[in-house]
Amino acid sequence: MEDRTLTPLDVSKILRISKNTVYELIKRGELNCYRVGKKIRIDLQDIEDYKARYQDKKQPNQLNEDIYSSFSNNLLPLDEEYHKNNFIICGQDILLDVLSRYLQVHPQGVRALRSYVGSYNGLLSLYLDKVQVATAHLWDGDTGEYNIPFVRRLLPGIPTVIIHLAYRMQGFYVAAGNPKEIKSWEDLKRKDIIMVNREKGCGTRILLDEHLRLLNIDGNSINGYDRECLSHLAVASIISRHGADFAIGNEKTGLQIKNIDFIPLQKESYDLVLKKQDMDKPEFKAIIDILRSNSFKLELEGIGNYDLDHLGDIIAEL
Repeated sequence: MEDRTLTPLDVSKILRISKNTVYELIKRGELNCYRVGKKIRIDLQDIEDYKARYQDKKQPNQLNEDIYSSFSNNLLPLDEEYHKNNFIICGQDILLDVLSRYLQVHPQGVRALRSYVGSYNGLLSLYLDKVQVATAHLWDGDTGEYNIPFVRRLLPGIPTVIIHLAYRMQGFYVAAGNPKEIKSWEDLKRKDIIMVNREKGCGTRILLDEHLRLLNIDGNSINGYDRECLSHLAVASIISRHGADFAIGNEKTGLQIKNIDFIPLQKESYDLVLKKQDMDKPEFKAIIDILRSNSFKLELEGIGNYDLDHLGDIIAEL
């Protein structure tokens, strides 16, 4: 077991990269991991899979390595000059990569860096002036609303604008054929199933915890609840290898992984959150222009599995 289960430091020595870069690879879903308590562990087979996928690609140059290092451990860099001189977009969905590319070539745009943190940490970073743009897909079980209740709580006293990006379907990842017949949130009361979870603060984890609260289920009573991974891709991969019976994630990622089925449960709203004081700045006007452009929408349609009704619409000013 010791030969096959590795720490991030072990992985950094194997791949000859910094430990912080290992954390960034995990956050971007390029390297699978799981948690044992508060400790991150990586299987040796996942290292071999990573090397096989990227062996023909160039290693990150030193500039990229420095950028990756600054985002380790779900923390954004503390240097105030770094935040002042860079435009940072929080979120993990691939559509943000597309948005960043469009923003870089827009006449009023800017080169944007990406922070691959979850919705809760993204909003907190926006509140602390660590980033310029946050994204969220946070469901409030009491109101049935997405994002608005959380923006009010996490950015108190700060006027904000919420702009709709896309609707996505969330559900269960299960082994092909669904051998355990897992179909609804009620099945989480069962004792014969094992899950793999997402990290605290991400929208998927909050969706799960809100449903558990409403059903009066103690998360710790679910086998595997304390085993955390940092991306949809990571948990889907574990299900495909029969490392657990189910996980929660979005449909789009589920379609990329072999040997799993997707059980749809809930349509979620994935939204952009900006500070109102920034809306008249050129780069923020460029974002609105891009979101409402036909070319951007067509590219997302080509990627597939997004419901793009109301893309670019302002859904709330708080």
